[in-house]
Amino acid sequence: MSGGYLIPADVARAELIIRRSRFVSAVQAASSVADARAAIATARDSMPDANHHVYAFRVGFGNTVTEGMSDDGEPTGTAGPPTLAVLRGAGIGDIVIVTSRFFGGTKLGTGGLVRAYAEAAKQAIRSLKTELKVEKKTLGLEMPYAHYNIVRRLIDGHNGKIEEEVFEAQVLMIATFAVTDIDRFSADARERTAGLVSPVELQ
Repeated sequence: MSGGYLIPADVARAELIIRRSRFVSAVQAASSVADARAAIATARDSMPDANHHVYAFRVGFGNTVTEGMSDDGEPTGTAGPPTLAVLRGAGIGDIVIVTSRFFGGTKLGTGGLVRAYAEAAKQAIRSLKTELKVEKKTLGLEMPYAHYNIVRRLIDGHNGKIEEEVFEAQVLMIATFAVTDIDRFSADARERTAGLVSPVELQ
């Protein structure tokens, strides 16, 4: 994942009416299966009168993705699978979508349901803003006080974020970086401090 991948930056919604049935879709970020389940529960709670709450999610990206879906009472294969297929084609990770259907009295048939749920998912994703999620790691640094300001400037210059500082006999610092920035920062830190500061990767 060192190159990062796109994830939802906010919540996007779309509404579709087909033959009097109303489809309301909400798509958002889910960095864990628990997050996805929470989004599904929120949709159920906020629209208790809907007949179905169809969902699909993809947590992770690429070879390390966990997927889930449900037809939620619709005929098997007509709702969850087409929704998940849209997510797979979107190129977005850590994502969950819930489409709540309010039945309008006219049956759509299996083909009609597949098209309706796929289109509802597509419309929601079209309006979704995304951002890049980059893998990060945490480094521990120990330094003499004389090097404190140098290291702080290096952290800022390499897009790092200081998580904690402890001032004892030496300064102890914990900072987080994008994986792609770690090698350059570590090399610069050793060079600028004559080897006295050597970052250590923390678990």
